[in-house]
Amino acid sequence: MPVHRRLLAGARDLESAVLLRLLEQVPAYRTLPSEQLRGEILKQVARGIAAFAGMLRTGEPLGEDEQAAIRESAARRADEGVPIESVVGAYHVGAEECAARVLSTAEPMDHADVLLVQHRLLGFLRQVSSAVAAGYVEERQSALGDEQVALQSLLSRLLEGGSPQAAADRAGVQLPPSYLVLSVAMGPHPDELLPGVNRPVVVRRKLRRLRNELQRHTTGVPLSVLSGDGGLVLIPYGTPAADFGEADRERLAWLVGQFGRMCGAELLVAATAAPPEGVTEAARLAGEIREAAESSGRPPGLYLLDDVLLAYQLSRPGPARDRLAALLGPLDDRPELLDTLRTFLACGLDRRLAATRLQVHRNTVDYRLRKAADLTGLDAARGADLLTLQAALAAHDARRRDAFASGQPLARPSRPSAPVAQ
Repeated sequence: MPVHRRLLAGARDLESAVLLRLLEQVPAYRTLPSEQLRGEILKQVARGIAAFAGMLRTGEPLGEDEQAAIRESAARRADEGVPIESVVGAYHVGAEECAARVLSTAEPMDHADVLLVQHRLLGFLRQVSSAVAAGYVEERQSALGDEQVALQSLLSRLLEGGSPQAAADRAGVQLPPSYLVLSVAMGPHPDELLPGVNRPVVVRRKLRRLRNELQRHTTGVPLSVLSGDGGLVLIPYGTPAADFGEADRERLAWLVGQFGRMCGAELLVAATAAPPEGVTEAARLAGEIREAAESSGRPPGLYLLDDVLLAYQLSRPGPARDRLAALLGPLDDRPELLDTLRTFLACGLDRRLAATRLQVHRNTVDYRLRKAADLTGLDAARGADLLTLQAALAAHDARRRDAFASGQPLARPSRPSAPVAQ
C-alpha cells in the first residue's frame, strides 16, 4: 500500500495519537481548554496529516491555501500566549508520529522509499516552520504595536497630570504605589568615539541593553522615553513615595551602576519618588536635579535632591543667580571654553579624562582652561575658585534653560562691579 494511503486510511486513530502525544510532550497545550483541544486543535491536526500525506503523494510543496491556514493557526496561538517553540514543536510531534506509523512496517527492500519519505518529511517541516514563524511573528508585532501605543499613552498621561487610571486600564497595567522617576544623562559608548563606526547601530545596541536590564530588574511595567544621550524612566515601585528611605536609595544606586555597566556608558541619574498622580511634578524636579548635578560638575552616579541642594538653589531665579551667571559672561562668545570648563569639572579636574571626552589633545584642554581663567579671573585649578565656578555654571545654564523655555532672547547680565563673596 502506498505510504500516503496508509496515513489516510488510519487517519482517525492517527489524529487521536498525535493529540495524545501533544499533551504528553508539549506542556503549553495541556493548559488549553478541552473544548479547544477537541475542536480547533484536533481539526488542525487532521489538516496537517492530510497535508503531509499530499506531499508524500506528489512531492510538491504545500499550496498557498495550506500555508495560509498554518499562518492563521499560528497567529491564534500567538494571541493566546502559547510560546512559539511550542507551536513549532507541535508540528514536529505530529510529523514524528506520522513517520513512525508509516516506517514501522518498512522492510529492507523499502530502503529507497524510506529515504524518500525522510526527505519529504524534512521538506514538510521546513515549510511548516516558516509558515508558523511568519504567522506568529506578524501577530506579535501587531500586538506589540498596540501595547506600545497603550503604554506610551499611559506615559503621556502620567507626565501631563491628572488621573492616569483610565490609561492604565487600557494598557492593562496595574498602577503601583509609587514610581521612581529617573532623569538620565547618558554618556557615549566607547565604540561611538571610534572613527568609521556606524554610530546609530552602537546607540541602538546601547539603548537595547539598558532597556533589557531595566526590565530584568523591575517588577511591573517600566516606562521610558530614551535617546542616545539619555531621557526619562519611570520604574514602578512597591513602596509609597513618603516611605522612600536609605535602603531604597542604596538599592537604586546599585541599579544605576548595573545599568551603566550593562550598556557600557557612564550614567548620571537624578531621581525622586512620587505617587502616579504626582509624576508630572516629579519629572520636572528630577530634570532640575540632573541639570544641577551636571552644572556643578558631579561625576556619574545617582543623585537625589539632598545631594545637590546648593547647586539646585543657585539655579533658582533671582539677583544672586544673575550675578553668578555674569561671572561667565566673557565666555558667551567662546562656547569651546565653556564646554571645556564644564567637562573639566565633570571629570573631577582630570585633564586627561576631559581631553578624551572632548576628543582633543590634553594640551588643548590646558590652553582653554588658561584662556577661560584669563577672561573670567576664575581658575578651576584654584581651590578658592572651584565652588564659585560650579555655582556660576549652574546659574549660567539655568538662565539659558529659562530663556529657551520662554522663547525669549537671552539678555546678557551685567558683570558684577565687585567680587562675589566666597
